[in-house]
Amino acid sequence: MDWTELIDVAFDVLGSGNSEARSSAVRAVEGSVVPGEQPVAATAGRHPDHFRKGVLVLTTRRLLFLKDGKPPVPVALEAITDVTVSRSRINGEILRVVALTGAHRYEEVAKAETFAEQVREAAVAARRAAQAPVPAQAAGPAPDLLDQLERLAALHASGALTAEEFGKAKQRLLG
Repeated sequence: MDWTELIDVAFDVLGSGNSEARSSAVRAVEGSVVPGEQPVAATAGRHPDHFRKGVLVLTTRRLLFLKDGKPPVPVALEAITDVTVSRSRINGEILRVVALTGAHRYEEVAKAETFAEQVREAAVAARRAAQAPVPAQAAGPAPDLLDQLERLAALHASGALTAEEFGKAKQRLLG
């Protein structure tokens, strides 16, 4: 699957036949692709700060939210610590993604359970790839567990993570 096919699938789920919006989304994604990044899945959803729906794009490296041709809002997969789906009568299926960089919420997500599972699997694969041994000459300092725990604590203290989310994320870091 290439980027255009992925965006087409997402816009079909979104129910939008607007070819200019599709082209704009493809340009926005292709303009921000990092070397080696490949498309995985896409669906439609709405960020709580926006009235209209946008497109959630899962790649081999990031989760992106696209809306109206604006630069994508990225979440690095290796930073994702938890992905949950809940339901609301007003906001439909809600996808909540907790990352070391903060919590992200998307409402009215189409096929949220399936997409959430794909995000979970991609996040696990990204963390494994990040932890894979590298040749000695290219090896840099390993990510510091203490720094990651401090970031989690700061997110919890700021209210971005609930006590339960903080506990789950901490357990994942500690193994």
